[in-house]
Amino acid sequence: MKSVKYYDKSMAEYWLLEKDITFLNHGAFGACPIPVLAAQTQFREQLEREPLRFVMREFEPLLDRARIKLAEFIGAGENELVFVPNATTGVNAVLRSLDFSPKDELLTTNQEYNACRNVIDFVANRTGAKIVVAQVPFPIESPQQVIEAIINCISPRTKLALLDHVVSQTGLIFPIQQLVKELTNHGIDTLVDGAHAPGMVALNLPEIGATYYTGNCHKWLCAPKGAGFLYVRPDRQEEIRPMIISHGANSPRTDKSRFQLEFDWMGTDDPSAYLSVPVAIEFMGSLLTGGWEELREKNHKMAVAGRKVLVEKLGLSLLCPDEMIGSMAVIALSDGDGEVVRKGGLPPIQNDLWERFKIEVPVIPWPDASKRLVRISAQVYNSLSQYEYLADALVELLGI
Repeated sequence: MKSVKYYDKSMAEYWLLEKDITFLNHGAFGACPIPVLAAQTQFREQLEREPLRFVMREFEPLLDRARIKLAEFIGAGENELVFVPNATTGVNAVLRSLDFSPKDELLTTNQEYNACRNVIDFVANRTGAKIVVAQVPFPIESPQQVIEAIINCISPRTKLALLDHVVSQTGLIFPIQQLVKELTNHGIDTLVDGAHAPGMVALNLPEIGATYYTGNCHKWLCAPKGAGFLYVRPDRQEEIRPMIISHGANSPRTDKSRFQLEFDWMGTDDPSAYLSVPVAIEFMGSLLTGGWEELREKNHKMAVAGRKVLVEKLGLSLLCPDEMIGSMAVIALSDGDGEVVRKGGLPPIQNDLWERFKIEVPVIPWPDASKRLVRISAQVYNSLSQYEYLADALVELLGI
């Protein structure tokens, strides 16, 4: 096989990623740039130099400044946000705070992220609520098909809809603003799992209009691992409690909402990931002259180009229009044999790509164990030659 240019050399210096690995899986856990990691180290050292001073005097102003910066980036009010370790935590906090009954229906889709689908299943099993699953088609031809699939499943009993903004398995960007508007017009609350959205798509939470929205900062925002957020509309904040009940539950303070008092301090932990979010926003926005807008567009174009390379080399068809993907795209391989557990529970072909070619890319058994979606990610450090290398590796492995 031909040699591969592993990284965009102009960007490679900012990441710790090993240069002998073709890393096409930014979407899984992100990759934090060295300057952001350095900022996190400084916060950790600040804490350890005088722990009491940091926790009791310095932490809250630092957290508030980080919240303000994040709020500006996603178009929210600073009083509408709290930090959480990840979007799954946010989904848990909302669903496990709300009251449901056997008279209620909880609406989601067949493309909901597995971890969050487990949460809604757990809540439904405990409360007797019925789960209704909208069948969003894939392959798909237009965003309107997403809207029709979901709206056709609502009923007078539908109390809440849990929807992805960007789907993990298929990479689809749902038309979330239109969906929220339609559901709100029917009196249905919306919980948006925006795990992949911050940094991949432009966000303005008031315009989206969701009742609840949670997202990750460690993926496309490139903050350290363990940084996410939960947005709750002000009129619903009293209902939402963190999974850990701590000092904020009976704090006598009146200068902050109970919502923030409870979520901001759930016990001793390392808050450096949260505090580093402003550095990640500023650093990633400085990489290209056009700032975040140019970065998002560059990554989108790279994902589109990478997908084109794969489908042409492998003789496949496109599964969705370009405008329905952001910085991730998938192709569908021929059906496998259903063997999904080998090393680490990964599909055999994913292990083969890693062991034989040092390519890190997810192969997702979806919608069932016999199907195989290869999901590529495109971050600013990736290059087109990496997708060409992946295509050649797949040709060799599949015997095409």
